[in-house]
Amino acid sequence: MNKERLIDQFMEMVQVDSETGHERDIADYLLKVFKEMDVEVYEDDTQKETGYGAGNIFVHLKGDDEKAEPVYFTVHMDTVVPGLGIKPSIEGDYIVSDGSTILGSDDKAGIAAIIEAVRSLSESGASHGDVEFVITVGEESGLVGAKAFDTSVLKSRYGYAVDSTGKVGTVVTSAPTQSKIEAHIHGRTAHAGVAPEEGVSAITIASKAISKMKLGRIDSETTANIGKFEGGGPTNVVTDYVNILAEARSQDDEKMKAQTKHMIDAFESAAEELGGRAEVNSEVMYSALEAKEDSEVVSTVTKAIENIGREVSLISLGGGSDGNIFAGKGIDTAILGLGYENIHTTAERMPVEELAKITELIIEIIKVQKEMGRPE
Repeated sequence: MNKERLIDQFMEMVQVDSETGHERDIADYLLKVFKEMDVEVYEDDTQKETGYGAGNIFVHLKGDDEKAEPVYFTVHMDTVVPGLGIKPSIEGDYIVSDGSTILGSDDKAGIAAIIEAVRSLSESGASHGDVEFVITVGEESGLVGAKAFDTSVLKSRYGYAVDSTGKVGTVVTSAPTQSKIEAHIHGRTAHAGVAPEEGVSAITIASKAISKMKLGRIDSETTANIGKFEGGGPTNVVTDYVNILAEARSQDDEKMKAQTKHMIDAFESAAEELGGRAEVNSEVMYSALEAKEDSEVVSTVTKAIENIGREVSLISLGGGSDGNIFAGKGIDTAILGLGYENIHTTAERMPVEELAKITELIIEIIKVQKEMGRPE
């Protein structure tokens, strides 16, 4: 691994604008980089489905050992805002922005590590099996690219999303499923001073429903939250419509479904009781991720982490990622911590040591994968 080249690659890449939904420039940049490395690379046609700035990028690093089990890695090319005109610099042991923007280490640190891993493997001539890389769009705005990606192109049975907090050595083995709940509460308008008894307040309906809900921490695996309560107007008019956006999450699919039903029932029963109407829709945003400790995906990364001299930390995470989508499509997936700090803020920073270590870990996973061979 060439550490200086890795740092230069990362710093160059974060200067390519790629706010979520506007990935064209970074996609073109990455296609050029991989083509120059003489590996198989293409952009899929999901842009017409997602409407985002580009399609997902698929990279295939062909191995020379047919007995080795293939493995996949996924990262995302988009960033949150403010991510235009990023100016990176090195301050001590960290790479930082100038403070007016994010840095973009989420997830360009993962991409830089993959690029350097491919270069290093090619230059060393090390024997390895097939390695597949998926670089998605729209992760930051609903895992859009991963949802649209055709996983039938993957030969790997398992792999890793390189996109989590925690120092290198951290492995997310469980992450929740989530449902989004949108409620449209309809009342009946009336003059609030002259004839309030003729009206039905949508605000009152929604408030009564929410007051009956279990929210926040439901149990050790389940949470629920109201994110938006919107509607209303002049104080002399009984409000006849409000819109509520909420969510339910759980490590357990059945618990998530039960919590979602509980919230929907609360809206509907309050509306019926007070003479209004509730239109409530819910959508499962992603499935739960669970990689068992005795699974190949965990045993492989555990050995690789130990080989690079780090301690293994298997954790649960309260949020979803592209890894949830791939796991939900039947590809066993764990999520790797890569050490970025203060992401989604202008104080974001990337430790140089962790950038080098995640690259080292990706290379080591590929080597360990070769040693394990294909199952009979």
